[in-house]
Amino acid sequence: MKKQFDDSPKMISMIRDISKAATEKEVLKVLFSNSRGLDDTFSKTTLLEEYRKLKEGGKLVLTSKYEDRFLENIKTKKVRTMSGVTPITVLTKPYPCPGKCIFCPSDVRMPKSYLSSEPGAQRAHDNKFDPYYQTYNRLVAYEKTGHPVSKIELIVLGGTWTSYPEAYQLWFIKRCFDAMNDFKPGAGSPYLIVKAELPYDEKKLVNMTGTYNAVVGLSRNDKKTAGEDSTWEELFASHAKNVNALCKCTGLVIETRPDEITKDEIVRMRRLGATKVQIGIQSLNDRVLKLNKRGHTAAKTTEAFSLLREAGFKIHAHWMPNLYGSDPAADIKDFSKLFSDKKFRPDELKIYPCSLVEGTELMEHYKTDAWKPYTEKELLHVFKSILPTVPRYCRVTRVVRDISGLDIVAGNKKTNFRQIAEADLEKDKTKLKEIRSREIRDKKVNREELFYKETTYLTDGTKEYFLEFVTEDDRIAAFLRLSLPERSAKVEEISGSAVIREIHVYGGSVVVGTGEEGKAQHVGLGKELIKKASNISRGAGFKRLSVISSVGTRGYYTGIGFTQGALYQHLKL
Repeated sequence: MKKQFDDSPKMISMIRDISKAATEKEVLKVLFSNSRGLDDTFSKTTLLEEYRKLKEGGKLVLTSKYEDRFLENIKTKKVRTMSGVTPITVLTKPYPCPGKCIFCPSDVRMPKSYLSSEPGAQRAHDNKFDPYYQTYNRLVAYEKTGHPVSKIELIVLGGTWTSYPEAYQLWFIKRCFDAMNDFKPGAGSPYLIVKAELPYDEKKLVNMTGTYNAVVGLSRNDKKTAGEDSTWEELFASHAKNVNALCKCTGLVIETRPDEITKDEIVRMRRLGATKVQIGIQSLNDRVLKLNKRGHTAAKTTEAFSLLREAGFKIHAHWMPNLYGSDPAADIKDFSKLFSDKKFRPDELKIYPCSLVEGTELMEHYKTDAWKPYTEKELLHVFKSILPTVPRYCRVTRVVRDISGLDIVAGNKKTNFRQIAEADLEKDKTKLKEIRSREIRDKKVNREELFYKETTYLTDGTKEYFLEFVTEDDRIAAFLRLSLPERSAKVEEISGSAVIREIHVYGGSVVVGTGEEGKAQHVGLGKELIKKASNISRGAGFKRLSVISSVGTRGYYTGIGFTQGALYQHLKL
């Protein structure tokens, strides 16, 4: 129960005690010592709200050191922003999908492949799939739980983004940017009451039968659809505001399929402001792809990777073990191609074991025993075999989708399977090299204690440099991805340029403009890495260094000498 408290002196005393607490245990001790039992205690969110009121009213002043500690101690779900940015996931409305995958859920209330039980999907439904409300109310939620919101990675999910009409894409991204531009951190903004309508007629939806595409195509709310359009000029105006906004978009991620990637789509995605693409490859085995009616070949994945990488995009691949027609040994062999074959080598990876969901075509194969879910032992064997092979330049962002066990007919229902596999590997004294397992998180760092490390690898058409600053025990504090093309890029603006594809500094997302002592983001690691990238590029004969900057980072790059082009920013070497 949220406890009400109007005794300012006692509240101030409690806040001061928490600002001095060195551990989570000490914080909880303070909270419980001021309660009258488990059902009558303060939540961290309530304390944060009270602190802001007292500070604004001039009744409480903490020194910078104790204020920082209080805000850190009162933060909930700290891991969400420990990777250096604050992620906001928004979902597009249900819309016909070009895919016919036999394993894909077809919940007509959701965009293709998503289920209404997933947390992000629930938030999208509650906000009527409206991009403005989804973004704004997520910002409010982060602020209320003590997280900074000045550096946002906007992740747009929903089946195949590139299949949506261009006018809808423009409107959706513009409204997300409008929400970031309008939000005022520190103002104690309340949640917005959603005034939008669902993009479909719920009553009509309940009684409809047919394929996913047929149902969502006929059940759309036409009145709502009529207002879902914007122009490029309107989007660019919202972009321009975000350059100096308090909530800056430092990364924009969209989701699509390999067969949807073309040169024209590459340019369109850049104009939207995208910097990373989540791409469902699922398998590199053409036979397995065909059996699962994936609709594309491994050659299409090769082509998509090449186009994306040459254009500077970060490639976030989705790969699925336990597909129809595969087995543990075949999966392990297939996974090895992801990094042994230079045509692939993604920057990030989601690993989603195939699970059986009601209503999918896979159900028919399950009933005839043609497909069976892996046992826990088999799945553990697969993960223990593949995770140690992921190279240090790749980040495994997720293992197992966050689907409710109630929706899974057969297959793994443990959403913490990654922890299970990593604990087993630790028992075997097997260390992982991938990025997520080496992140410094909220550890304090001193520049003089960091070491520079350089890893190079070849892809189809580029030589890649992965530059890192790491601690003595190989914990990563910052990295930069530099791409040196070996042929002319399809996007003319960066033809002949070396390209920075990503700069990421860890140490916990912090408020832009502050100088929290010891935070990795504020000891100049990004600029040092850019200088090293410049030297490498110059030494390789390049006369220009380009960067696939996000809208919210344009000011940063302009400040260190980059000039703005149509789609990228450039530095003469």
